[in-house]
Amino acid sequence: MKNELAILVSEMNASGILYEEAVREFKKVFIANVLEQNKGNQCKAAKQLGMHRNTLSRTITELKLDIRPLRKSQSTKDARRPPRSASPLVMEKKASR
Repeated sequence: MKNELAILVSEMNASGILYEEAVREFKKVFIANVLEQNKGNQCKAAKQLGMHRNTLSRTITELKLDIRPLRKSQSTKDARRPPRSASPLVMEKKASR
């Protein structure tokens, strides 16, 4: 694997890719791969990556990764409940004293 990485780095350097761009692309592919393995579950992915979930979430935003397709791969059986805003609001009056 080290030889493959060395060849890749040499090719990237020869084609004029800057360090920052190379690091950004590496992060993007690495994180996307781990998220895919965990079906978009950021908590599980963060644990596997050895980082806090908030850090992973912030990194996903910075890298402009779209993780929606990973979440859609879940079966309809595992579908999430609708948000509170989608359910009817039931107001109960408090009994006056």
